[in-house]
Amino acid sequence: MLKKSVLSLFVASLALFYAGCANGQNNKGFKSIFDGKTLTGWEGDTNYWRVENGYLVGEITPDKTLKTNSFIVWQGGQPGDFELTLEFRITKNGNSGVNYRSAKFAGVPNALTGYQADIDGANRYTGQNYEERGRTTLAYRGQKVTIPATSKTLQEGGKNNAWTLAEVTGSLGSSDSLQALIKQEDWNTCRIVAKGNRLQHYINGVLMADVTDNDTVNGRKSGLLGMQVHIGPPMKVEYRKIMIKEL
Repeated sequence: MLKKSVLSLFVASLALFYAGCANGQNNKGFKSIFDGKTLTGWEGDTNYWRVENGYLVGEITPDKTLKTNSFIVWQGGQPGDFELTLEFRITKNGNSGVNYRSAKFAGVPNALTGYQADIDGANRYTGQNYEERGRTTLAYRGQKVTIPATSKTLQEGGKNNAWTLAEVTGSLGSSDSLQALIKQEDWNTCRIVAKGNRLQHYINGVLMADVTDNDTVNGRKSGLLGMQVHIGPPMKVEYRKIMIKEL
């Protein structure tokens, strides 16, 4: 009887383990970088960022508008190769994103430039790879893209809010079919895998954008990590369960 119970427990545990792996939720090697209680380890404008109900909250209110995008930045290092997992919830009119391998943008308070896993309440852009204050859109949702080496400036290579030199090498599914997997005004999971020059964005366990960046002039191998509140109408974005594993 004891052996049967042990076997049942083992089978149940194994099933949970594989289910977690399938959803990108195997936490082995990860560390939490948000304590759910304070902004310890994070730096940003507290007019727009706070902790509430255990969540990291960014909010624009009618009496506190923004002139430029404002980030709260993790102070624990500048990761290069890593895997980041978190959950987010955003209001319908919201616009946010998770920046990584980024740098402070000179002359603008609380601004970053660098890669971003885009997030918005209407889910028009959620999952795509957008380079904040840089080459702009590197891969739309559903695209597998290679960015070639170039000597062109940002002004020469960018057009209509996209990097024109990006080469689409494959499809991960249509943008609309992937959008259907993202919940509106509810919790979603986001997973970013940055290894070498390959950058992958997953939402709810599904690969949404896959970029191989061969541009050594404009690309970055490491940098700051931060969350964004974007200029625009009143909005609210919440983050929780923020964990990172260096690869």
